[in-house]
Amino acid sequence: MSAPAAPLRRKMIAGGGALLLLPVVPRLARAATILAVRTWPADEYTRVTLEMDTELKAEHFTLDHPFRLVVDIEGLRLSPAINDLVSKIRPNDPYIGSVRAGQNRPNVVRLVFDLKQDVAPQVFTLKPIGEYKYRLVLDLYPKVAQDPLMALLKDAENDPLAGILENLAQNSPTEAPIPSVEGQKLPPIARNAQPVIPPPQPRPAPGARLGRPILIALDPGHGGEDPGAIGRRGTREKDIVLQIAQRLKKLIDAQPNMRAYLTRDRDYFVPLNVRVQKARRVQADLFISIHADAWIKPSARGSSVWALSQHGATSSAARWLAKKENDADLIGGVNLGAHNAQVAKVLLDLSTGAQINDSIRVGTQVLNEIGKINQLHKNRIERAGFAVLKAPDIPSILIETAFISNPQEEQLLRTSAHQQRIANAVLSGIQDYFSAHPALARRE
Repeated sequence: MSAPAAPLRRKMIAGGGALLLLPVVPRLARAATILAVRTWPADEYTRVTLEMDTELKAEHFTLDHPFRLVVDIEGLRLSPAINDLVSKIRPNDPYIGSVRAGQNRPNVVRLVFDLKQDVAPQVFTLKPIGEYKYRLVLDLYPKVAQDPLMALLKDAENDPLAGILENLAQNSPTEAPIPSVEGQKLPPIARNAQPVIPPPQPRPAPGARLGRPILIALDPGHGGEDPGAIGRRGTREKDIVLQIAQRLKKLIDAQPNMRAYLTRDRDYFVPLNVRVQKARRVQADLFISIHADAWIKPSARGSSVWALSQHGATSSAARWLAKKENDADLIGGVNLGAHNAQVAKVLLDLSTGAQINDSIRVGTQVLNEIGKINQLHKNRIERAGFAVLKAPDIPSILIETAFISNPQEEQLLRTSAHQQRIANAVLSGIQDYFSAHPALARRE
């Protein structure tokens, strides 16, 4: 403040008659407001999000005997929204037993999470994006993460293929463990099962292990903090694609020579690179990411299938869509400081021409089958630089099942009958591909 303005400032302050309170009142006036509190419990990890109107600083530490996580949030006072966090903790949360909140210091709120097991917490903030304001994110990961291959072996006694998969687990390459997904065990093969579509007898790929079932990684897009596109009736993409993926998994598991693995089986967020890593960790033969398209004009409609492009998108709309899907990490929220960005970049830049060629082959088969039950947006495979398709050794496609932004297609996507038709069509395309083209990009 310049010198001439100082006397006037002092006069205005004196007129207020509250000189002793001046250092405190502005701080209280700027106390942050909690806009929302959300929790996303899952076996992989539990996420707690506090959305606020301003960015805050937080410090945390853990305690043993019993296990607790303590988080101190600066610039915050106790409020009904903070107390609402207590009611958001669900009894079946695998990590959090209860939570307590208190005013630790005049401008610091302390949260104490009573834990059911030892965790490796990640606490970080996210800047505003989309409809979200500032977010303080608490991710509670287990200290010892389960290998996803082990999740496929939970029902070993009843599954005649469990021994094969156990051998895969023992011989799999050494990598950092990726958290598992509950419910991914291989179901027993029913002797009298009648599959929806008669399975072909695929030729074994060069170097493939004989007797190994074809393993297909199904990736329901978005999830958790990231709802994906939202239709006019409030239909959320993340919910629709999870339902379709679960239907497709049941169909695949009913085939005597196939099994499916979901990158998420409930409503929680999975970073893009982790989706790729999980598919590679279980040594998937095919990766299918399932989405529901959106466009600025509600007249846009039709299904489409995408493969990776290393040299640019096939259209301006393709570039827009790829950017929108690749921004999922920004919306869903990733602690970028906790990952080795260089390692992730190397992984995502290793895609080969063989993988892309196989992706186009399987994508063409799937597109042909989907075209029998729904209008196609374009009658050919489209290409763009989707991060989630960049597994270097797994043919990978992204299916836009329909335009959720189109009122008619949104209504179709909401029906179980149409979801089942989509799942049937995708399975038929998968079978056509493996019948005619072994996974050339897959090497053991």
